[in-house]
Amino acid sequence: MTDTRRRNEIRLDPDPVIEAYKRDIDRTLLRENLKLSVDERFRKLMALQRFAEELRRAGRAAR
Repeated sequence: MTDTRRRNEIRLDPDPVIEAYKRDIDRTLLRENLKLSVDERFRKLMALQRFAEELRRAGRAAR
């Protein structure tokens, strides 16, 4: 029996912990993000970081 065939015959039962977490994950957002190029994802991340910093600044100013 070849390694590939042996690997294909091994079936793992789903991990109940992973299955529980999967219920709460919006996979459509993951799919949409993966459609973006790496550069586009970095740009979105940088925009999110700028927004988070602005929120921190506003929070400090409001105190």
